[in-house]
Amino acid sequence: MSSMEHEIHEECGVFGVFAPSVENVASTTYYALFALQHRGQESAGIVVNNDGVFSSHKDTGLVNDVFTAEILKKLGEGNMAIGHVRYGTTGGNGRENAQPIVVNHLKGNMALAHNGNLINAMELRTELENEGCIFHTTSDTEVVAYTITKERVKCGSIEAAVLAAMDKLKGAYSLVVMSPSKLIAARDPLGFRPLCIGTREDGAYLIASESCALSAVGATKLREVEPGEVLVISKEGIKSDRSHCGGKRAFCVFEYFYTARPDSEIDGCFVQDARRRAGAYLAKAFPVEADIVVGVPDSGLDAALGYAQESGIPYGIGLIKNKYIGRTFISPDQKVREDRVRIKLNVVASAIRGKRVVLVDDSIVRGTTSARIVRLLREAGATKVHFLSSAPKFLNPCYYGTDIDSRENLIACHHSEEEIAKIIGADSVGYLPIEYARKLTGKEEDRFCCACFDGVYPTEIPTSTAKHRFEQRPISNRPISENPKFRKNQEN
Repeated sequence: MSSMEHEIHEECGVFGVFAPSVENVASTTYYALFALQHRGQESAGIVVNNDGVFSSHKDTGLVNDVFTAEILKKLGEGNMAIGHVRYGTTGGNGRENAQPIVVNHLKGNMALAHNGNLINAMELRTELENEGCIFHTTSDTEVVAYTITKERVKCGSIEAAVLAAMDKLKGAYSLVVMSPSKLIAARDPLGFRPLCIGTREDGAYLIASESCALSAVGATKLREVEPGEVLVISKEGIKSDRSHCGGKRAFCVFEYFYTARPDSEIDGCFVQDARRRAGAYLAKAFPVEADIVVGVPDSGLDAALGYAQESGIPYGIGLIKNKYIGRTFISPDQKVREDRVRIKLNVVASAIRGKRVVLVDDSIVRGTTSARIVRLLREAGATKVHFLSSAPKFLNPCYYGTDIDSRENLIACHHSEEEIAKIIGADSVGYLPIEYARKLTGKEEDRFCCACFDGVYPTEIPTSTAKHRFEQRPISNRPISENPKFRKNQEN
């Protein structure tokens, strides 16, 4: 996302496959994670299940960096596998926080991949630590894993343990869980994050954050995993438990604006169509006189096309993205981020020179990169630049998986549109009105979470919200394994 350098990040991507016989499920998972790479670029991991024996590999980096042909071969064949790509909204970005997490417990073993953010992670972790659990990560995913494991010791099946754990987990979670004999998909009752199921012609079942991952491995989407639903896939077939279903819904509307891939279909609406619709609404709300409509690659392109179609202003390619540069805000170091921004986008000067430009991006958050893009267009000869955001103003923190933990760096919290235009060097600035955010699927709906825009939260607000909240606890409140002095002694 071009306008989000530090505060806003996407979430994670999860995948699982249950094949009718032993095959190269590691390769299937590898290609699916490639399709989900846009959801997380910090780390990647795969766990393969061959007759109850788990083989795993995970590390920091992109999918192609983490997995070589040799590593995939070592993972071996199996009939089940799960995978994960991560951008963490709780905990640091070190290897220890890479997923999936594998837990060996009294009744066997379990692997888990998680997309989302718990609002009661701190409370659950403290409770588990007081009971003697030792944590090896600083992510809330390990809290999910231990909560399920705790229930598994008392329950007769892994699915019963997941259902019992769901009574304790609060917030956003789309899970893929693997036991020695079962693959399980679970989604929180509010349905914050996407999760779908598909099948292949050979009878394999596949679970993925987005349908684009199913298409990438030759599978056909069957349907969404319903909010609150638990799907259990085994040799006996597939069964569904909907005992947690039926309440209100709160799907993250930002998935349509930015996070999901444009070719993914979520709940009956293709993401590309939703973005074009946002652009059309933007044209109605902010008509301007201009010669060309330009989108900021990649997620601003469809909205720009929608704006052009609605307004009648010609659409043009005015910015070219270097496909070999990762998303700028992923870089942990500010200097590296700035260097990558400079080489990420190039202006097509012949399309811009002497023209009044409508520039459409998926959002304006901090404004720093927006200013650089405006400057690029001015230097290329644009006579006017109208900067429009296809998303509403970011005004509030997100507690469910999008990495906004304060209002401090949200430019719209502190400045009017006129002031923002001056700050970024544009002739005008406009945001999609909030009333259009719930209409992106083409019908009036009240099933979205728009809290980052309107401040209406579908859950209680957590008391501990910082991304690094587990690392920031006072030393006296940490278990001994997290005490820096203990770690130093262990290293020596």
